Amino acid sequence: MLTDNRILSVDAALARILAQIPVLPAEEVLLTEALGRVLAEDVYADIDVPPFHNSAMDGYAVIAADTAGASRERPVELRVIADLPAGQVPAVPVRPGEAVRIMTGAPLPDGADAIVRVEDTERGEGTVRVLAPARPGRDVRLAGEDVRAGDLVLPTGTFVRPAEVGMLAMLGRRRVRVVRRPRVAVLTTGDELVDVDEPLTPGKIRNINLYSISAQVAWCGGVPVPLGVARDTLEELEARIREGLSTDMLITSAGVSVGDYDVVKAVLDKLGHIDFWRVNMKPAKPLAFGRIGGIPMFGLPGNPASSMVAFEQFVRPALLKMQGRRALHKPTLQAIAEVALDNRGGRRAFVRGYVHQHDGAWRVRPAGQEGAGIMTTMVRANCLIVIPEQVERVAPGDTVTVELLDGGAAEEPVAGGGRPGAAGGDDCCA
Repeated sequence: MLTDNRILSVDAALARILAQIPVLPAEEVLLTEALGRVLAEDVYADIDVPPFHNSAMDGYAVIAADTAGASRERPVELRVIADLPAGQVPAVPVRPGEAVRIMTGAPLPDGADAIVRVEDTERGEGTVRVLAPARPGRDVRLAGEDVRAGDLVLPTGTFVRPAEVGMLAMLGRRRVRVVRRPRVAVLTTGDELVDVDEPLTPGKIRNINLYSISAQVAWCGGVPVPLGVARDTLEELEARIREGLSTDMLITSAGVSVGDYDVVKAVLDKLGHIDFWRVNMKPAKPLAFGRIGGIPMFGLPGNPASSMVAFEQFVRPALLKMQGRRALHKPTLQAIAEVALDNRGGRRAFVRGYVHQHDGAWRVRPAGQEGAGIMTTMVRANCLIVIPEQVERVAPGDTVTVELLDGGAAEEPVAGGGRPGAAGGDDCCA
């Protein structure tokens, strides 16, 4: 059912989408599968961390008072009564005038209250000469100084990064409850599409969007379920869409332009509750969103670059919310425009750009041509330059907001227009 054909602002469209996106149920997974997920349980410590006083350095466990006044000119000599590697339990206490040779992580012997680093010593026959004084507690990791038994260490809603994986391992959690990853059906439409390895006969184009959208889904933590291509018949399109109704979200590409005759609109109108929106932005003015068979559905434009920009603005935040994420938006920064940028038409523009630092300031320029189907510009871009609806022209030297792609600013593009890669890693889990 078609419910709304007004031109919505980007913010209104996103708010409307997010209001209809649920957080998915939890599942229990192995710790090795928890990276990039959101915790669905509070994690408490059942032990102190560290569980015992231990050495933070290789060296000698001593009584600090025994080392008072020690120097290279006047070393203090102590009797070495034992060697203590990590994983062993001290067999004897340290008494005045004694030392235990100790490795990093080994338990601190009774009686000792400090560690003398190995570089501040000289080993003798059954003795050690201390060349610098130690103070009580130096290089000693105290039991429970990191975590106390009973502490709430990782609350529900925590995004699991490598550090959280390490903490869960420290707490002995082989399995953990996390929000389930969304399964996302991806369907492209059109008689003109052929797969990437099929011959390009006259009138045909490669099915770019099936692969780029599926990659965006995976990049955001979802599990893409590619449905292939639906040809331009009501029967085939309906059958393919029904295949995707067992997933958590459906994304179609092409066939949602308002005013164009297309079987996509007819089938979506039959199967679900759909708003065919014209969003006040460029590129990607045509966008469909609604629900089919109880799951959220996005209809993205057919032009590859427009489709990817629309995904970043609308589908990505929805997918992150499904996974229990709280930070739903790309990081932004302020940068100086290096060239003039036009934005006539009263729409919010998302210009594919290249942002970099120069003389201590962020600077940005377009990454190339802005055609909706030009993928080379999308490849060169490491950001989107956001120009508000009311701004018709950005002059060189003006400050603009840039929305980072790929987690951060890229290296300088290599010769020929490409770029070696973006710094910052996986921003979708940030």
